[in-house]
Amino acid sequence: MLNELLQEVRACRLCAADLPLGPRPVVQADRRARLLIAGQAPGRKVHAAGIPFADASGERLRDWLGMDKTTFYDASQVAIIPMGFCYPGTGKNGDLPPRPECADTWRRRLLQQLPDIQLTLAIGQYAQAWHLPDAPRQVTAAVQQWQAWWPHTLPLPHPSPRNNLWLRRNPWFEAEVIPVLQERVKALLVP
Repeated sequence: MLNELLQEVRACRLCAADLPLGPRPVVQADRRARLLIAGQAPGRKVHAAGIPFADASGERLRDWLGMDKTTFYDASQVAIIPMGFCYPGTGKNGDLPPRPECADTWRRRLLQQLPDIQLTLAIGQYAQAWHLPDAPRQVTAAVQQWQAWWPHTLPLPHPSPRNNLWLRRNPWFEAEVIPVLQERVKALLVP
């Protein structure tokens, strides 16, 4: 059933008229996955590659997870389901928000097909609003309160190089949160 659903997702054209580069849904999922990465939406490089987190954000995220590329792209271990599946375009301050049609149309159906998820990483404000509706709307405040949802869900800032200043201003994140995250991820992965 998941394979058929993924075929439907990858053929989706719901918001084709609103996408500057056209539709190219980028998702990764398998019923056996134990880790869910809920990001924002693919950027321009990811759209071109058709591979989730195939950019500098992905390098940093894999570093935060203590995970190599082979494991990261093993759908039986890691599901990657962003809030928007296609590149939404660029605004004044970076990429536009994810198109809401994706979450409204596909998210619940996909998550229902992932019975073994043990940890969800809610990356950025849109993923946090969906996965942690009781969390503060400001990403920094949500990430500071990470223990409220641990060990099932973890709010994260976006791993984009655009967030280098945030990381410098919040050294506690990499000092306190990342080691705990890496330990949990290591325990979840199948050797």
